[in-house]
This record gives sequence, C-alpha cells and structure tokens, in this order.
Amino acid sequence: MDEAGGNRGGYGVPVGVLGLAGPVDKPAPGTLPLRGDLAHMALAGTHLAAHYVIPQQRVVGATGAALHLAPRADAEAHHHLAAGTGVELLDIAGDWAWVCLGPQGPSGYCLTAQLAPAGEQA
Repeated sequence: MDEAGGNRGGYGVPVGVLGLAGPVDKPAPGTLPLRGDLAHMALAGTHLAAHYVIPQQRVVGATGAALHLAPRADAEAHHHLAAGTGVELLDIAGDWAWVCLGPQGPSGYCLTAQLAPAGEQA
C-alpha cells in the first residue's frame, strides 16, 4: 500500500513456500493478533488462519482507547491505550475496530470513534 493506505510497518506478502511444522499452542485471548478467520500478515509462517491482513497504521484519538476481548461494550477490557499511541488496524466491523500494537500483540477491539481519522495524529 502507499502512504495513504497506511502500510508503513513494512509488512508484505511472505516470499517462498510457507509450511507449518506441527501444532502450535493457542494464544491467550488479547495477545497475538490471530482469529480463526483472520491474522496479522507477520504470523503467516507460524499460525494458520483463513486469511492474513497487512495492517494499516493508525493512531489512538484524543480520548484514548480501551482494548476489549470482544467487539462489545460489556466485554472485558484488558488494556488501555493512551492518546497518540500507534496501532495497527486489522479489521473493522460496524462500530468496532480490531487493532494490535504489533504482530506480537496485544490485540483487541476498540470503538472506531476512539481512533484518529486516517492520516491524522491525535
């Protein structure tokens, strides 16, 4: 992606044959950016998912953001991100965004309204 698309993290499609060498322990919720349907591109060589995504770089807005384990207001919030914190946007569904701090996590859901608009700093 170009700068407008937000791929400043340097993630790209892996080169060569990808092979998984055996079972991997399921990560704890809120850690690795890995769901059954989607995973961070950097995990393609180590974790199986139906699809992989190259994240878009975003920034937490002025009010900060709570990372939830599920895209619901009543879900456990396991991290709080301060305003201006850089995050990697992986998916948006309705009012919720699935974000992480990097391929090793933490990951979780925050309200899209808690993110600064694309291309803006908090």
